Amino acid sequence: MTVEADQPLPTPEPPLQPEATLLLVDDEPNVLSALKRVLRSENYLVLTANDGEAALAMLEQEAVDVVISDCLMPGMDGAELLSRVQRVRPECIRMLLTGQSDMNATVRAINEGHIYSYIAKPWDDHKLRLTLRQAVAHQLAEREQKRLEALTLQQNQELVELNATLEQRVEARTQELKQITDMLDAAYDELKHSYVMATRVFSSLITQRMPRHLHANAQVGDLIQAFADTHELEDSLRRDLLMAAALYNLGKLGWDDRMLTTPSERLFAEDRKAYRRYPETGESLLMSLEHLQGTARFIRHHREHWNGDGYPNRLKGEAIPYGARLLALAVDFIELQRGMILPRKVPRQQALDLLRKLSGRVYEPSLCQAFIALCVEQAPDLGQAGKTMLSLETRQLKPGMILGQDIHSATGILLLNEGKELTQHLIDKLCKLEEVEGGSYTLMVCKPGDSDPSESDGNDA
Repeated sequence: MTVEADQPLPTPEPPLQPEATLLLVDDEPNVLSALKRVLRSENYLVLTANDGEAALAMLEQEAVDVVISDCLMPGMDGAELLSRVQRVRPECIRMLLTGQSDMNATVRAINEGHIYSYIAKPWDDHKLRLTLRQAVAHQLAEREQKRLEALTLQQNQELVELNATLEQRVEARTQELKQITDMLDAAYDELKHSYVMATRVFSSLITQRMPRHLHANAQVGDLIQAFADTHELEDSLRRDLLMAAALYNLGKLGWDDRMLTTPSERLFAEDRKAYRRYPETGESLLMSLEHLQGTARFIRHHREHWNGDGYPNRLKGEAIPYGARLLALAVDFIELQRGMILPRKVPRQQALDLLRKLSGRVYEPSLCQAFIALCVEQAPDLGQAGKTMLSLETRQLKPGMILGQDIHSATGILLLNEGKELTQHLIDKLCKLEEVEGGSYTLMVCKPGDSDPSESDGNDA
């Protein structure tokens, strides 16, 4: 058979390591040869010696596992040899090769040399090999036991040392973890502060572009804050909503001054298309800020309608994010009163009536009902924090009450300004005006004693 020149030669397998090293001791060379022949098929390293002294000398040089010695030898006999082996190499297995006439020596070898076994002459080859296998296996088991005992002792000692310093280590580790936690908390607080500052910067950019009477973000934020407190919204939702209240009209930054001051219902053609794109534009400006992903999502969808007629994605019902539904109510309620939707400013009560009318079409019914209840019972948009606000008809008014909101006639004329203390004369005039106009007024007032009559926070209604 020919071998290709470029074909790699097979790598030879490494030789097996001997299972044990045997030392055979006998003064008769033919006995040693016979023993080596019997053990040829076994995986042993076989050494030989002709007398006891030579065997002891070899033990000093080689790591011998099993010594098989003839019983009767000139000079040092087998019993004495194995006895001396027991003293210098107790871990070495000792076996005596003896004949029928060597019983006394055998007994002495058992007593003094603590032999593992004796092999009678003439021996049975199979039994000899079997005896050696058992002896080697026994020795390996003893070595493994000692190794495990030593390992256990070492581990127990380490455990003792560990327990001795465990409390100090736990304390040190606890302090280390506390420092890391404090650092992470500080970093997280700094990150949140950075996002809040970014929100304020963006919000101020929007505010600077709009006339003062169109600044709506603060009141939208007050409404969202009050609703979140009243209904115990979770912290993450609350945070995203408050940022959305400050940034919801971020997409209007690119508009010109004319579009910014024109009510949305008077925008047509290209202006109308640009108006309908502002929620998407606002979202795209925030998408690179990971902490504002929820805020961006609310801004994108706060012009969706409950019946699916809104924009930009014509989402319907529960598909509209909850935060976007609440933001839409707060934004529309304030912007209606500011004249940012219709060509006129809508009085507060009429704005609430309009929200109620559009419930189920534009707004989620249950959320709209809860929002209107908040506005009637707490009036957070009027900047009267800590004061009890009442929504009353004219006939329910009493002298000393303080107006919480400007009052306009049906034609839009300012009748009474926010912060005005009501007298009986003013109440009577309002009642007569209702008779003339054929309508009725619903007023937001502070109970007597809840407000200084001279106070006016200067809010535009």
